[in-house]
Amino acid sequence: MSVKTRANKQSGATIKDVAQHAGVSAMTVSRVLNAEPNVREATRERVQEAIRELNYRPNLSARNLARANTYFIGLLYDNPSAGYISELLIGALNRCRKAGYHLMVESCGAAEQDWESAIGDMLRTSNFDGVIIPPPVCDNEAVLAAVDAANLPHVRISPDTSRETSPCIVTDDRTASQRMTEYLLELGHRRIAFIRGPETHGASRTRFDGYCDAMKAAGLELDPALIAPGEFTYRSGLEAADALLSAEPRPTAIFASNDDMAVAAIAMGHRHQLDIPGDLTVVGFDDTQTATAIWPQLTTVRQPIATMAAEAIEMLADRLDRQRSGDDAAGEARREIRSELIVRDSSAPPPAGG
Repeated sequence: MSVKTRANKQSGATIKDVAQHAGVSAMTVSRVLNAEPNVREATRERVQEAIRELNYRPNLSARNLARANTYFIGLLYDNPSAGYISELLIGALNRCRKAGYHLMVESCGAAEQDWESAIGDMLRTSNFDGVIIPPPVCDNEAVLAAVDAANLPHVRISPDTSRETSPCIVTDDRTASQRMTEYLLELGHRRIAFIRGPETHGASRTRFDGYCDAMKAAGLELDPALIAPGEFTYRSGLEAADALLSAEPRPTAIFASNDDMAVAAIAMGHRHQLDIPGDLTVVGFDDTQTATAIWPQLTTVRQPIATMAAEAIEMLADRLDRQRSGDDAAGEARREIRSELIVRDSSAPPPAGG
């Protein structure tokens, strides 16, 4: 008799049944149930599928005892920037480790087949106490509806849209982008190119708006030839910078709306045999680890990504504490963390006659 048949005939499947059905150890099943991060994605999916097929229900009394001093927190992400995700995970993991929480990372994006229809099922079987939702997932209505349907407390990071039921951590993207553009203008640049991010990402718009604010305040008309599309990826930065540097006259400065694309613009500048920053200034946004791992080191906006993730965990835990204690107070709804202009070696005044 198969595990599935035996489990269906009995009053309920056991954790050993699930393990046998999924071809893993009982310890691995336990890790999946406890939302621990050190489980491969394919293995976790196989275990979750076995849980659904066997209609397995964990022992609630044991589960509640295990949860007495901790929380199981999900992080739902879909961001093309490897640097951003790295910083986000560092902040979230460090905060969870210090507090004794468990963090489970779930991808929610176009690369995941039928993810919009599957996310509700995933949330129902995940045993999360709450979720953290960074951009751009934080503005995806399908994700937010699934989180609401699962009745999961959540905190959004840098949302582009307001939502009364969602507490959030925000930063001053538009103001920071304006300040970076003003810095380039103060250096003497006038042909300042801008590489945008993906249309689906709220930060793409707000950072572009900040650039436009500064250019207009300086009395400079926006030149469509100086504005290039990007996807917050290194490859898209290469393509955008190549197009900008192949034009005549070329820009004297490139402001890429994230560090991945800015690093690519520096590489493309070198390919065009330009000195950075003697012939071309390049600046970015985020201040991820790659900003100081290249030559010359990147002038950028320091968005405190790791801090934002840590404080999102803290805000969510506060809400869960209130819920556990029966406190009806909603708790903090919005927390703003300011960005900072970081000047390094990739920026300088334009060349004479530039």
